Amino acid sequence: MTVRIEKVDLPGIGVRNDLVTESGSRLGVVSFRDGERELAIYDADDPDACRFSVPITEDEAEALADMFGASVAITRLTKLSDETDGLYTEKIKVGAGSPYAGKTLGDTKMRTRTHVSIVAILRNRKVLASPTPDERLDIGDIIVAVGTRGGLDAAMKLIDHGPA
Repeated sequence: MTVRIEKVDLPGIGVRNDLVTESGSRLGVVSFRDGERELAIYDADDPDACRFSVPITEDEAEALADMFGASVAITRLTKLSDETDGLYTEKIKVGAGSPYAGKTLGDTKMRTRTHVSIVAILRNRKVLASPTPDERLDIGDIIVAVGTRGGLDAAMKLIDHGPA
């Protein structure tokens, strides 16, 4: 299935971006010219007839985008792991006691030491996809890693305790 997103200009009002589901339902976000936003569900038979709407702040809109983005990315990675023998995904939390809290991802030498790839960092409801070695690790960050079971176990130990 192809995801269908439609942009509708609303002259004098703003713009509406709609996600049209496989079943034909329509979920939209109206961005008004004054910066206000509204989350809306539209009638499947009449895309201009709003059945329900909720005003949302910029922070709430960003949180929704992050929530869906993180959820979709992790679901896709998990599905890939489920379809591939020996490949797993893991979420590794950077705890207060981690020797890498406040240091860069490159300082971990994760790939060299564990043969694990870091595909994202989840921080404050935001997804940092494909982080570079220069990305700083903060306490509470969640590292999304892909690798073998043994490699991921080693990665968790590395983040928790440093190199052996």
